[in-house]
Amino acid sequence: MTGRGILKARGVLVAMFALATCALWTAASFSTKPPKENKLIENFQDHRAAYERIREMLLADRSVRAVYTRFGVETGDSGLPHKPGELSFPVSRYNDYVALLKQVGSNAAFRSEGDHPELVCVGAWGAGWAGNTRHVWICSADRKPANEVRSLDDYYRNPQRQRNAFRRIEGDWYLRADW
Repeated sequence: MTGRGILKARGVLVAMFALATCALWTAASFSTKPPKENKLIENFQDHRAAYERIREMLLADRSVRAVYTRFGVETGDSGLPHKPGELSFPVSRYNDYVALLKQVGSNAAFRSEGDHPELVCVGAWGAGWAGNTRHVWICSADRKPANEVRSLDDYYRNPQRQRNAFRRIEGDWYLRADW
């Protein structure tokens, strides 16, 4: 083998090693397995006041559909999230949302449409890519959901599961899995 061939082979090996390292790092840091429901419930109970405050704020801010810590605010008119100043939404109010979301370990919250939304939800976990995503939310529901399950941990193991399921935490608060 010539010197040029050795360099080429060495370059291919380095590239393959770098690719394998990236793949292993991605696999190790990106879990598609949701947290156990007891951990989610414990987080909710530890931060109950913050979840309640997020709900109150979303119900009071009727034009807001969702708040994202990284992307801004989505309103019924905007369709997509924008920085608060672009929507004439008070930056201080947005910062209040972001502080509360970070306190509970979330990056998003949303409310369903209407003056009396059926759901107000705070993100608890998510994974996936390009339409094959899974989420767990902590939601306040204005009425008992029809698709309630006894255990999300059992729900995940069921290959015949429905797309959305709710597991009651307490009062009108539920874990919601959209799978």
